[in-house]
Formats: sequence, structure tokens, C-alpha cells
Amino acid sequence: MPVRDTLASSWEEPIQGFVSTVAIKESAALKLFDTTRLPNSLSRMVLTLHGSSISTCTQRAAVILYEKNVPFTMVEMDWSKHEHKSPAWTKNQPFGQVPYLDDDGFILFESRAIGKYIATKYASSGTPLLPSSNDAQTMALVEQGVSIENNNFNPGAEGLALERIFKQSWGAEAEPKFVEKWETTLAGRMDGFEAILSKQKYIGGNELTYADFFFLPYGEILIKLGYDYLTNEEKYPHVARWWKELSSRESWQKAKGGIKGIDA
Repeated sequence: MPVRDTLASSWEEPIQGFVSTVAIKESAALKLFDTTRLPNSLSRMVLTLHGSSISTCTQRAAVILYEKNVPFTMVEMDWSKHEHKSPAWTKNQPFGQVPYLDDDGFILFESRAIGKYIATKYASSGTPLLPSSNDAQTMALVEQGVSIENNNFNPGAEGLALERIFKQSWGAEAEPKFVEKWETTLAGRMDGFEAILSKQKYIGGNELTYADFFFLPYGEILIKLGYDYLTNEEKYPHVARWWKELSSRESWQKAKGGIKGIDA
């Protein structure tokens, strides 16, 4: 079974002990989202994030909320009751996965989509996570960064997490051949990451964007497992520089430490 299919079913049990559309800026479309232009009653609406503090995907959404300093309420899902498979949950997340976001009745799932939505809607809040130019080429580079994470980092990191962490929570054992496969896969991508980050400061260009933050949850797990793909200053100095800056941000310290909401 492909690792992503396997991982999709992994949400049946809690993972114990581990923290686990082009965006448009300053355009007519964005002005509809900008809370500074909304009536006071609407701008004070608090988002609700439904998920789990130990879920990597929930952390991926939460770190953007923290970085943007957007008020939100965190509703913890009960793994023991398989709440994510209940009709009430699947009405909002048809695949029975976490997280999903409720923005005054607008329901959005998929953590990367949530992150981009928050970065776009609340462009003027907190840290800017959209590039200063919204031309097609600049935005394409940001989306390229998102795809890089999803296709060239996440599979290997997720695969190692599956074998070395998640399986243990189910009472299963890691299979050495798969551990080796995902180690080889990820190691084979690192020269590419180093080449990209030697030419630009961040994964989506020379400005910090939402794309960078998507690496954090599984990057953190790799470090906990003892891998130095992201921290080896001798082999990958530009990757290490990027990771050090990103992983030290206050928003990530909050997201990985147990997700709490932000009061309005």
C-alpha cells in the first residue's frame, strides 16, 4: 500500500509522545478578505480550528495562525472516540482526516490550503507571508515551493515517521527495507534543496512565505529521530541556515508545544 494511503488510515489511532488558486495580494480580490476593510463585527469573528495538537497537519495550519497572530479557537479532536470518523466530522471533512477550519460557516480542509487561506485573508496581520509583488512569476515561485515540500520532502519524511513512530503506536514494528527506502529517498533530495537555497533565501523566493512553514512539522520529527538532513552545516550549509531561522520562530514553538487558541 502506498505510504500516503497507509498514513491516511493511521489517523485511526493517536500518535503518542510526538508533536506531530494563486494567492493575491493588494488586489481587488484580496481586499474582500482584508479584515481591516471589514465591519468591526465581522473583523472580530474568531476562527475555529478542529484537529489535534499531536497531528502534524494540524500543526501545519496552526503555525500560520500563530505567525499571522489571527485570533482562533482550537477544538481538540478525541482520538479515543474516533471522532474524526463520526458523521458530524465527515460532514465537514469527508475523508475523516484532520484538521479542518471553520470561518463563520466557511469550511476548509487540507492543511496547506488552510495555511494559504490564512496568509491571504489576513495579509495585513502579523508577519507578511505573501511576497511583496503579486505578479504571476513571483507567485508561481511560491507555489513551486509548496509543491517542492509536498512532493520532494513530505513523502520521505512522512515515510520515516510512519515506520519509526506511527507503527509503534499501533503495536506494529518498523520494516527495515522501508526505513532504508525512505532514508535513501530523502537523502537523494537534499542536494536539490541545497542548490535552491544557495540561490535564494527561502524555499519560494527571497521573501518568507507560507510555503516555508509547511516543512516544519515533519522536519521536527526528522530531528527527533536523529536525522541531520536539515541541520548538517557542513554538507548542506544553506539548508541548515534556512532551517535554523525557520524552526526558531516563536510561532513554531507555540504550534509544536500544544496548540492553544488566540483570544480576540
